[in-house]
Amino acid sequence: MLSVIRERWRQGHRTIAYPAGDLPVLPDRYRGLPCVDGAKCPSECRACADVCPTDALRFDAGVRIDMGRCLFCTDCTSACPEGAIAFTREFRTAARTRDALVTDGAAFPLARAVDAKSRRLFGRSLQLRQVSAGGCNACEADINVLATPVFDLGRFGIKVVASPRHADGIIVTGPVTANMRLALEKTYAAIPDPKCVIAVGACAISGGPFAGHDEQHGGCEGILPVDLHIPGCPPHPLTILDGILRWLGRIESSGAPTIDRDSNHSCGTLSTDTHAISTPYRP
Repeated sequence: MLSVIRERWRQGHRTIAYPAGDLPVLPDRYRGLPCVDGAKCPSECRACADVCPTDALRFDAGVRIDMGRCLFCTDCTSACPEGAIAFTREFRTAARTRDALVTDGAAFPLARAVDAKSRRLFGRSLQLRQVSAGGCNACEADINVLATPVFDLGRFGIKVVASPRHADGIIVTGPVTANMRLALEKTYAAIPDPKCVIAVGACAISGGPFAGHDEQHGGCEGILPVDLHIPGCPPHPLTILDGILRWLGRIESSGAPTIDRDSNHSCGTLSTDTHAISTPYRP
């Protein structure tokens, strides 16, 4: 017992300060919020769309990327002859609505907080039941990481519970396979009202790389009413943490990430109201 106490004293405090203080610095290889410099895109070029494995590129209002489908594989950045697409190290990519995930990176709207009544109910204590609806276990692993001392999700009063009867909401991962749909619906029905639904990862939002397959439902849209979308394949633990805290109103959204285009980078540098984010990632 004494050796455990000594080791704990030796290791010291290991939990990150976020959301207090400066934004965490993620490694250069991290692939976050994508940005597109539409001015560099030839009008008839579809090179990026041709290589995208999930049809995440949109051309209806300029060139935009659907983060709900995007795997952040960066195949599009390699294929673009003009270098118009890049991925920044901005990890705050959660959104309240599905449509908000379709973006060129400029002025991406951060997730808004729930209404005052829901904040009174969930703001200090949020119990969540996690359901893996056919996922590969990558998103599930990053949700589990939030319980470690590094992130310490419990300090915010947020816990993952075993029983849906003890839960305030549900976290869904995976594309919702045919075999898992009934289990997902029963789990949701067992959670007392009012309740929330959080879709984590491209699979839960759109089906990800499995979209269109006969044995899955393209995520939980149309099956459950989704309150928060957290994109990624898988999303970084900080992305999940930031999204949930913003949804609960535990982080004030005083602004949104915006792209400042300059001559040094094809998509410029990404900045927010209070923090400067590092230069875009390129493979």
